[in-house]
Order: sequence, then structure tokens, then C-alpha cells
Amino acid sequence: MTSNPSQLQLAGKLIRSGFWLALLGSVMSFGMVLHYIAGARYDNGAAFLKNVGLWFACPWTLSTAVVIGGAVGLVAIGAAYGVVAKAAPTTAPASAFERGAPTLCVISLVAMFLTGYVGYFVVDIFWPSFYYTPIDAGKKLWLFMQLACMVLYFVGVIGAFRGIQRLTYTLA
Repeated sequence: MTSNPSQLQLAGKLIRSGFWLALLGSVMSFGMVLHYIAGARYDNGAAFLKNVGLWFACPWTLSTAVVIGGAVGLVAIGAAYGVVAKAAPTTAPASAFERGAPTLCVISLVAMFLTGYVGYFVVDIFWPSFYYTPIDAGKKLWLFMQLACMVLYFVGVIGAFRGIQRLTYTLA
């Protein structure tokens, strides 16, 4: 029984990336705590208070949750990939889509940090108090940027999934 070293390397890359991104997500959570301590930058309007359960009163909740959840996902996918690659009797090389999956996932989660965290302040320059008022144009732009990052992450996950799926067909 032999394994494809490049597939095992991809598994290791997914696991290592997941742990580093979990660290980033943990650091991001400090910003949420500081936000709760310092309070909101703007007055909260009635529309914001209707959605407070959705937003948890902090603009970075979504991006932090996605980065941490995505990081855990990378570790789990990497572990599954490694186990299956080690057990598979094939030595077929990893596809380009498989090889690009870890990088795409990492880029998308870092972009999630940039759009969700840093992007909040950038959008707030153009639409002050967009999050708290809410101002639909600013809120939608900011949320669609985050959605684009989540879609990219999903595409990367599909790339890894296809590799794992292909390997499982070689198992008896």
C-alpha cells in the first residue's frame, strides 16, 4: 500500500493552515470583547435593535465566526484527507484543483478578516453608522464582500472534497 506524498502534503498544509487561522480567529475575538467593553461607536437605532439577535450587537461577529469555523473545517478536512491518502492504494497525482484548494481556502479566510474587520472601517468612512442605523447600501456592500469570501472558501472546500472523494473510490 503506497500513498501519494503530494496528497499527504496537502493534508498537512490544510491542517497547519487551519491551526494558524484558528489563532487569527482567536485574536479577532479580542476585538469583539473590546467592542463590548467600549460600546458602540454610534447610537443604536430602532432598526438595529430589531436585529440585535442576528448581529449579536458587534459588527465582527460574522467574520470571526466564519474564520474560526473555516479554520476548524480545514483541520477536519486535512485530517480526513490524510487518513484516506495514507490508506489509498493509489499513487495518482493530486489534480490542480486539489492542489489549489488549501491556498484558496486560506486566501478566502484571510479576505474574510480583511472585509469583515478592516472592511467595516472602510465602509464606515463612506456611510458613517451604516451598521447601526442601518444604511442599506453600506450594509449590503459590506455583507456581499463577506459573502464573496465565503463562496471562495466553499469552492476551495469542494476542491479538497473532490480529492478525498476520488481517493475513497480506490479503497476496497
